[in-house]
Amino acid sequence: MAREELQRLTNSTGNGNGGPCGQGDCPNVYRTPSGSFVVQGDLSDAFTPPSGEGLVEIPEAVLREAIRALGW
Repeated sequence: MAREELQRLTNSTGNGNGGPCGQGDCPNVYRTPSGSFVVQGDLSDAFTPPSGEGLVEIPEAVLREAIRALGW
């Protein structure tokens, strides 16, 4: 799936922490055409996930922004 197919819910004007973002290099939450979510963030090593899965860490402000964008 290409990034262009996703609805970006966060970071339209910053990184959620008041700083500028580059070309998609900040933590973000996206919605797929099927309604699921893709999360972009810093890699986390909090625990070892199952094979084929990964862990990312995003700031609380980014998750709140995504929820606001969905009107929840």
